[in-house]
Amino acid sequence: MISKEGMKKILLVEDDPLIIDIYTTKLKESGFQTETASDGETALKKLKEENFDLLILDMVLPRLTGFELLKKIREDKGFKELKVLILSNLGQEADINLAKKLGVSKYLIKANFIPSEVVEEIKKILKNNS
Repeated sequence: MISKEGMKKILLVEDDPLIIDIYTTKLKESGFQTETASDGETALKKLKEENFDLLILDMVLPRLTGFELLKKIREDKGFKELKVLILSNLGQEADINLAKKLGVSKYLIKANFIPSEVVEEIKKILKNNS
């Protein structure tokens, strides 16, 4: 068993139980410590309670959308270093541009990537951060 020290910690914010299951399994297999939140408000609460290396964020969420959560994070100096990967089916150019303006590291359209490709992107983002 790998000790939790040195493991990168990821918060996956997603409201689809199937996608949560697929990605938490894949991320844990890849050596990441993973927490989940199924809505934006829960995600914000977890972000304030614990330190994460990366936030994987869906844009379409109950109670606080991905964009609303992203804006709150970017307004808070405490999250300045937090890397954000958008994993969403919202693929409109306006959505992608807005997310990039809000400082996301990468914007991936769910339908275009299989989980192992997403994990590779995560590794690249976190490598640039270490």
